Amino acid sequence: MNAAAARTNRDGGAIGLVVVTKYAPLTAVRDALNSGRVLEVGESRVQDAEKKKRELGELAGKVRWRLIGHLQTNKAKKAVQTFDAVDSVDSAKLAAALDAAMTGSDRKLPVMIQVKLSERETQTGIAPANLPGLIETVRTHPNLELQGLMGIAPDTEPLEAVRPSFRLLKALRDEHLPGGKLSMGMSRDFEIAIEEGADLVRIGTQIFAT
Repeated sequence: MNAAAARTNRDGGAIGLVVVTKYAPLTAVRDALNSGRVLEVGESRVQDAEKKKRELGELAGKVRWRLIGHLQTNKAKKAVQTFDAVDSVDSAKLAAALDAAMTGSDRKLPVMIQVKLSERETQTGIAPANLPGLIETVRTHPNLELQGLMGIAPDTEPLEAVRPSFRLLKALRDEHLPGGKLSMGMSRDFEIAIEEGADLVRIGTQIFAT
């Protein structure tokens, strides 16, 4: 991460790391959290995060938990009870469900909007053309705090082919959400993402692969 930041004269220390634990064995997750170097954990499913938090006990409370996977609206209440932030808001309906689930809470829920960067039907996210409308909608919800945009680059070859996707997400952020954070880049492509302006990267395989 520091090397990638240095190549574009960025401060590597200012780039956040979300440690993705969804495929990691519990022993490895426990070791990572015990290291004291993990500040944020990313999980894709509510039930998986609930299970890990129960099994980790007090150790789970030492990190922030971010939902990085698609969320169904009927699981919004469980999600806000389990996660400290939701990075995958992709519809006005989901934003409204999260806002309602936070009613009565003494905190605001940090959220990111996921933008669809691939033509693959299986990838979730709001279409770039519809992003301005969703930003305005999220801003109307008093219990949500819009922090930035999240995106997943397509799995293309050569690896350099992901760069335009990251540039697109940054351009959308600059135009529609100036000052917002960019969560982009995973184990395969995080160095390119950092070079293109990522504020948060989501890495699992590179950390837990044996």
